[in-house]
Amino acid sequence: MRDTLMAESVEKEQPRGGDFASEIAALETQFDAIRYMKRTTQAFGFKTFLICMVPSFDAEKLASASILSNMPAELMGKYDSISVLKHSTGIRRLRETTTPFQLTVEEWEKEAGRPAQTNEYIALLREHGIFQANYFPVHDADGSRATVIWMGKRVDLPMTAMMELQMIAIHVYNRLTEIGSFWKDPNVALSEREIQCLSWTAAGKTSSEIAGILGLSEHTVNHYLNHVSKKLDAVNRTQAVVKAMKKGYIS
Repeated sequence: MRDTLMAESVEKEQPRGGDFASEIAALETQFDAIRYMKRTTQAFGFKTFLICMVPSFDAEKLASASILSNMPAELMGKYDSISVLKHSTGIRRLRETTTPFQLTVEEWEKEAGRPAQTNEYIALLREHGIFQANYFPVHDADGSRATVIWMGKRVDLPMTAMMELQMIAIHVYNRLTEIGSFWKDPNVALSEREIQCLSWTAAGKTSSEIAGILGLSEHTVNHYLNHVSKKLDAVNRTQAVVKAMKKGYIS
């Protein structure tokens, strides 16, 4: 399949984020934020998103800095397994600027001094239809720095879209700090599937029913629920649901 890394132009349109300020302000849980970000990602034609803290210089894994994401697990796993973080052009730029920027796979591929093992990750990005990452730096009142990254096809985003995405990034990050779900226990990061399984469990659904709703096997649902119970240090699913509600993961 032929890669098309030629930049596509984006026509000027009406704002695609809608009345984002009021909508974001109404988000009550981390799961609400995931659903909002997924809609926004789709509305702007991106493939996936990631909200994460800007990793420290001694950080080794991106997963530990991740706040919210719908990135395929395969991508995140490969990124950390071959220590891409230490050689990430995007992360390096985030440490140097607070201005939004774009980085294409092609630019990264041509960078001098890039370790050979990053070729594996670059190939995987292409397989997932990701040719460009759009970085929007954000920070909170305490000065902690983070970023919202939208990834997908290569595009030349007009200034209007860049400004709208920057405002969405700021509002979403601020709302997440208000929800406080990731500040209460920074060592507990739940995946989208784990949150979904917990939410349906809270709604009274059985593993079999959740499997049918999410299109998974019952075994897989049980795996998610058992895993999330361990993460939350819960003795059973009921306690896991209660703890998840208190932490703001589900409502």
